[in-house]
Amino acid sequence: MLNHRTDLPAGFLDARAGELAGLLGGPTLIELPGKRQPPLFVSILMHGNEDVGLGAIQRVLRRYCDRPLPRALMLLVGNVAAAAGGVRRREGQPDYNRVWPGTLDHVGTAEARTMAEVHERVIARGAFAAIDLHNNSGRNPFYSVICERTPEVIALATRFARRAVLFRGVPGTQTASFAGRIPALTAECGKPGSSAHEDAAARFVADVLASGTLSPGPPDGALDLYHTLGVVRVRPEVSLSFAGEAADLVLEPDIDRLNFVPIRAGQVLGRARQPMPLTMIDEAGRDVADEFFAVEDGELRLARAVTPAMLTGDPRIVRQDCLGYLMERLETA
Repeated sequence: MLNHRTDLPAGFLDARAGELAGLLGGPTLIELPGKRQPPLFVSILMHGNEDVGLGAIQRVLRRYCDRPLPRALMLLVGNVAAAAGGVRRREGQPDYNRVWPGTLDHVGTAEARTMAEVHERVIARGAFAAIDLHNNSGRNPFYSVICERTPEVIALATRFARRAVLFRGVPGTQTASFAGRIPALTAECGKPGSSAHEDAAARFVADVLASGTLSPGPPDGALDLYHTLGVVRVRPEVSLSFAGEAADLVLEPDIDRLNFVPIRAGQVLGRARQPMPLTMIDEAGRDVADEFFAVEDGELRLARAVTPAMLTGDPRIVRQDCLGYLMERLETA
């Protein structure tokens, strides 16, 4: 499935995400030379409806049309088929950010073989760092997701945003697959469709591309650092509504207003007709929903004080991925 290139195809710098399937034909790894080695690895469009990475990398590469890049670049353009339809993934496809080495659910799939091939190449070239550029479906500030707390990873995170989330609980994500091998993070760049978000992502990529080293930089205290307690999903058999129509679970339509807001126990999230309509899987793989949620008098409430992230009001995203995550604030150095 994977295409390899050592140049940019004609039209790439001006193409929209939906045009890349015709331009590239499928997932494509583009390796470009630069003044420094080893290369920086950047991935975009792991989810077809999250196009911030394309806008960011186009901005960066336009700066160097007539001169060499400051560092070699490995660019992975991911799910172009989903991008053609403007969706996270096509029906029948696995999530491209759940099929990397370490996946449990997608072993042996064509997509897992593709990402294993990319992973092997990135490791073989001893990449300087790995940056996976994403959008959110709900309202969130910029933040990074990291899977380890080494000085190099913290230094990488502080170059992107004030907030970082430490999480190791979803097997098969790209960032987790590189943990312990090269500094890696997922850069969550707000909602799609914003040129300001693309500009900010471009500044981050350009900064790392031009860096000679990933020095330890500021201490952990420079980051608002969170730890993810678990990923929250609606049970498959539970009907869901955000618009007030009758359903087993009716959630607040603006639930994403709670992202990165500390919330006390007792906060009402919606109405439920079942004793526990949610699952919450922690880093050990346990369902801990009963520890964090309760249904009382038909209302779904938080049972513990937490900080949510990535809550979404998009029912399709809820079904394809999750409702969101619950976090705790970490003490910082």
